[in-house]
Amino acid sequence: MRARTPVGEVDLIARRGRVLAFIEVKARATVAEAELALDDYRLRRVARAAEALAARYARPGDTTRIDAVFMVPRRLPRHMANIWHG
Repeated sequence: MRARTPVGEVDLIARRGRVLAFIEVKARATVAEAELALDDYRLRRVARAAEALAARYARPGDTTRIDAVFMVPRRLPRHMANIWHG
């Protein structure tokens, strides 16, 4: 589910137990291109969007984080947990 806000967007919002993850997905031809596609500017926009959306999705006691998933043809998706430490 893509969630858009005036300050940015989040590609997926997922919950596992008490962890709420706001996830950015990047699909490119190579792993390097996918990783480069998530630069500081885009990551800050995801973080601002997550902050705006947290009130709607977070429950008391939840841990929230920002994750990334990199998609490359003929490879399994690569998940990177808690990529934002700002």
